[in-house]
Amino acid sequence: MKLPLYQPDATSATRFLFFTGKGGVGKTSISCACALRLTEAGKRVLLVSTDPASNLDEVLETTLTNVPAPIAGAPGLHALNINPIAAAAAYRERLIGPMRGLLPESALRSMEEQLSGSCTVEIAAFDEFSGLIGNAAATQVYDHVIFDTAPTGHTLRLMSLAKAWDQFLDKNTSGTSCLGPLAGLEKQRVIYEATVNTLADAKATTLVLVSRPQGAALREAERTSKELREIGVGNQCLVINGTFETECAHDVTAQALQQRGASALNAAGEFIRSMPCYIIPLRPINILGLGGLRVLLGGDAPVQSASVKVEPESWTPPEMESLESLVSTLEQQGHGVIMTMGKGGVGKTTVAAAIAVLLARRGHAVHLSTTDPAAHVAQTLHGQVPGLTLSKIDPAAETAAYQGEVMLAQGVAMDAAGRALLEEDLRSPCTEEIAVFRAFAREVGQGTQRFVVLDTAPTGHTLLLLDASAAYQRELERQARSTQPEEVLRLLERLRDPAFTHILLVTLPEATPVHEAAALQADLRRARIEPMAWVINQSLLHSGTCDPLLQSREAAEHRYLTEVVEQHAHRTAWLPWQPEEPIGPDALARLAASGEKVEL
Repeated sequence: MKLPLYQPDATSATRFLFFTGKGGVGKTSISCACALRLTEAGKRVLLVSTDPASNLDEVLETTLTNVPAPIAGAPGLHALNINPIAAAAAYRERLIGPMRGLLPESALRSMEEQLSGSCTVEIAAFDEFSGLIGNAAATQVYDHVIFDTAPTGHTLRLMSLAKAWDQFLDKNTSGTSCLGPLAGLEKQRVIYEATVNTLADAKATTLVLVSRPQGAALREAERTSKELREIGVGNQCLVINGTFETECAHDVTAQALQQRGASALNAAGEFIRSMPCYIIPLRPINILGLGGLRVLLGGDAPVQSASVKVEPESWTPPEMESLESLVSTLEQQGHGVIMTMGKGGVGKTTVAAAIAVLLARRGHAVHLSTTDPAAHVAQTLHGQVPGLTLSKIDPAAETAAYQGEVMLAQGVAMDAAGRALLEEDLRSPCTEEIAVFRAFAREVGQGTQRFVVLDTAPTGHTLLLLDASAAYQRELERQARSTQPEEVLRLLERLRDPAFTHILLVTLPEATPVHEAAALQADLRRARIEPMAWVINQSLLHSGTCDPLLQSREAAEHRYLTEVVEQHAHRTAWLPWQPEEPIGPDALARLAASGEKVEL
């Protein structure tokens, strides 16, 4: 199907634009390019990231904070990051600061503990987000405010919080919640209501759904579109990033890439026709800096750029191994936990499924599970493997079970008013975080008897999950609930045991995925968790392509392959780009062995 190019128009763009979609589809690059295009048309633009794992700094090549900063070389463009952790600290201080010197230290510590949960992080980030929309004075000097939103699951929660917390304020009569004193929320109520109204106003707000010409990404965009319409965000358009056509008729890699994209677009035809839809062709470079952003929206002619940094012909691939080789090391223990982690869209699910299949086929008992809200493990596995079981941590189901457990254990001895108060508290968003955390700990605990392979969520969600231990304990203590299960008590101990837990950081041979994985590794090390190895996925190295664009992209990989091996990883596994998507046990097993093709 023939679709027009995405060319943001300064004369018709709404004041607020939101870019959202599955992790790894290019939301940050496209939102930055859109902001630059509007700025160069004479508009004043504020670009905001609400992603806990933001890479806005890298794309714009500017160090950002939560205060608007000018972008060198782009007069009129300012950008900022809403850092959820920093926002939570500031939120706590706004509530607690006025009490210092008035209340005893024990009371202040109690308030700080009460405001340490993941709920506080989320409401604090939303507090800043809504301030940029619902408070007209905050952004009055800008013609447009563009939001580079987080991966879809976080975005849906972020946008729905306006209504969710508005209802919570209406129904809560106790004066406190997992967020602490509700007075802190009540003060912002007018701004929250204005935010809801602005999101639903088609003349003020446009939602840009970003996808790739891939089945999973398009399905995620369709689901997001439906859910956002249900909360009133109806002015939507779709941008499909990375479309590809080749003139190399006998190039297996190029033809497969073109056919795979065409098939995905045809399958999603009804959804694509349901709204304005645009494309951005695959580009030969990593999109970094203002020059790269201009290339991204540079029209439909082939783009050649000095930004392509080709290594000398003498460049030799660094020492890498196959995924199968890593599995041979992993299986020596006979049991334990294997976790795939990294930026959204890098192939964590595929790598986790390949490892699980290989271990099961070697005679081990294996359980494959996911904590990813956008899980598609079952589609990747696409078949049964003897010795391999499969599960998904379903947030809704886990929350309902946890609520029932607490009501049964604690509510029996309460009067009607007490039960009502407990039910009210259990409806808070923090309850879901606790329930999912318990389920995660339960899955990790199974590693004492067999192999547990965990396909984890994108980086931001994963860090919140791993960071929840102290907050989880404080939340249970606050509500005087049941004692913690043994697997929860031992979770951090197990995650820090390199003989029990093996972390594999999955990345693509590109700047942003590599650098985000490096940042994740640093965070894990601060938590005293040491990754075992890195897995570089979907590499065009040795593809033998004759397509000029793909040749440029292969050359651009060299520096990142070298960087991973020489600067970041103890061990590195390499997986080549596959002409056919690795779906099913046999294809996954072949993928795991394919890294042996690297010529060292």
